[in-house]
Amino acid sequence: MSTMRIHATPSGRLVSLDLFRGLTIAGMILVNDPGDELTTYSPLRHAQWNGWTAMDLVFPFFLFIVGVAMAFSFQTRLERGESRNQLARHVLWRGFALFAIGMFLNGFPNQYQLSSWRVYGVLQRIAVCYVVTGILVLWSNRRGWIVTAFACLVGYWVLMRYVPVPGFGVPTRDVPFLDPDRNLVAWLDRKLLAGHLYEGTRDPEGVISNIPAIATALLGLLTGDWLRSERSSKSKVFGMVLLGVIGVALGEFFNVWFPINKKLWTSSYVLLTTGLALLCLALCYWFVDIRRWRGQVVTFFLVFGMNAIAAYVLSEMIANCLDRFSAGEGMTWKEAVYQNLFAPLASPLNASLIFAIAYVLMCWVVMWALYRKGYFLKI
Repeated sequence: MSTMRIHATPSGRLVSLDLFRGLTIAGMILVNDPGDELTTYSPLRHAQWNGWTAMDLVFPFFLFIVGVAMAFSFQTRLERGESRNQLARHVLWRGFALFAIGMFLNGFPNQYQLSSWRVYGVLQRIAVCYVVTGILVLWSNRRGWIVTAFACLVGYWVLMRYVPVPGFGVPTRDVPFLDPDRNLVAWLDRKLLAGHLYEGTRDPEGVISNIPAIATALLGLLTGDWLRSERSSKSKVFGMVLLGVIGVALGEFFNVWFPINKKLWTSSYVLLTTGLALLCLALCYWFVDIRRWRGQVVTFFLVFGMNAIAAYVLSEMIANCLDRFSAGEGMTWKEAVYQNLFAPLASPLNASLIFAIAYVLMCWVVMWALYRKGYFLKI
């Protein structure tokens, strides 16, 4: 059975959220698909361990957006008369579908060996956070969401700081705090899925680090709840800007004790990225939903924003084919295309960037065809 359904063009949407989602998806495709992964501008590379770059903002932004959207979609469906049990079944089904698509992408097109098939991934993390957040939306309230998000952030710090890592000892006493391979997240991932991890000895979407990622989705949910309120539009923008600045400041403040780290999704990383996401959403909301700015630039990103999962899946499938099929002479198709068409155009850094931009545009053309026909694919 297909996991996708086609819907007519939706109405009454929060256009700024679609714009922000589109910007995020375009950024995700751009940073995931350089011409040469070893030759890219530093903001387009992940931080090696502690610290952050522009590339490290993309995934938490998308997860934050998932939470914001849930505040609107769940309330709309409840107002249409759907029961909480019906919505719960939908949440579980959607979570299962996202997880399954993520695993499909990990092996596509020809790497489905059971001994090495990666289980974790971007869509898998979204699935876990979506299911947990969805259950809280249905059977909790705003206070419960705040308490849960706080517990996730503080509890994760306690786990990483004070719980002994089997075979290594207590962090800061027997082993450096957040040591890349000698931390609780990496240890449990190796115990559960050795041989199936993205980085061999650890995975950036591991089991325990789902805990603070849930907080990211919940903070997005609280933002969506704020935007749904009866407050004036200017008050909503002011609130997002204020909380955004506070989030960035707190993230940098707690970075001293719990370093900002994307691969471990540390609590300081959640605060920093949520703060920046609030500022970006506030900017989009001001210009698009309050000032009613429209135009070709807005439309360009809406094409991605209203078909986000489809755009991501398409980009990953094409990238995997280019990376995993041989073009002969010891090169993959991606290497052949890059070396023959893009490398001669500019310096290595710029040629790699031009390739990434061209890849984004190629994916956009496919999404544009769906957008023009009014088709929006939803799981």
